Amino acid sequence: MENKKIVTDFAARRNAFRERERIRNLMDLIPKGGASVLDAGARDGRVSVLLADHFETVTALDQNNPTVRHRKVTAVQGDITSLGFPDNSFDCVICTEVLEHVPEHLLGKACSELQRVAGKYLVVGVPYRQDLRVSRTTCNLCGKKNPPWGHVNAFDEERLKRLFPGLEIETISNVSTTRAATNAVSALLMDLAGNPYGTYDQEESCIHCGAPLGTPPPRNLFQKGCTRLAFWLNEAQERFAPPRPNWIHILFRKPAVAARAENVKPVPRPDIRNRLLATGTSSETRV
Repeated sequence: MENKKIVTDFAARRNAFRERERIRNLMDLIPKGGASVLDAGARDGRVSVLLADHFETVTALDQNNPTVRHRKVTAVQGDITSLGFPDNSFDCVICTEVLEHVPEHLLGKACSELQRVAGKYLVVGVPYRQDLRVSRTTCNLCGKKNPPWGHVNAFDEERLKRLFPGLEIETISNVSTTRAATNAVSALLMDLAGNPYGTYDQEESCIHCGAPLGTPPPRNLFQKGCTRLAFWLNEAQERFAPPRPNWIHILFRKPAVAARAENVKPVPRPDIRNRLLATGTSSETRV
C-alpha cells in the first residue's frame, strides 16, 4: 500500500506545472540528432521516451532497473559512480534531478564518470541554490534531521563548473522562480517543533539510518507555538528576498567538439542573456 502511494505521489509531481516546465526546458536544451544518448537517473523513463524522438538509441539507467517500454530504449540497472561503459560511449549524456542526491564524498566520482562516458555533450540539471533547511524532516526512528527530498547537495554555476573541469559550457538555462528560503532562527524553531511540514511523502529514506521517514507525530502546544513563529519569520523574510531560479540546466561540451565548431561558420542567433523573466519562466545564457 505504501509503495502504491509513493508511485501515485510521484506521478502527481510529474504532472505538476513546474515539473512539465522543467522537462520542456530540458528538451529544448538538448542537442538533437545524435546516434546515442544516456539518460543517467531515468526513474520512470519519461525523459528517456522523449529522447527516443531525437536519437537513434537511448540507454535508460537507474539504480533500480527502469521499466520502460519503447523499441529504441534499453533499460539498465547501474551506479552513477561506476558506469559500466567505455570512454566516450554516448554522443550525449543527460543527468537531471540526480546529483543533489549523491553523497558528497561520492559526488566527484559521479561527475567524473558522467564526463568520461560523454562523447560530445553532457546536460546537467539540478535545483539552483536550494536552501536545504526548507521543508526538511525528522526521522521517526533515529530522530535525526533530513534534507528535503533527500537532497544532500546544493549547486550554483560555479560549483558545477568545478565539478566538470574538463568540459566547456555552451548554454546555461534557468527554469521557473522561487523565493523559498529560511533563516537560522526559523530553522531552529521548526526543528524544535519536529519539522511537521517536511517532505514526508518522499521516496527517499532517512540519510542517517536508512529507515522510512514515516509521518510526524502530533505536536504539543509548545511545538505548535514554535511552528507559528517560524512561519511568521519566514513570511517576513520572503517579502524582501529576491526571486531565484528553481532549477539550473547546463549544456556542457567536450573540448574536441568546441574545436570543431570553431572551424564552422557560425549561424547568427539573438544575444540571449541570463536573466529571470518577470513571468517567472525560463531564461538562457549561451557561451
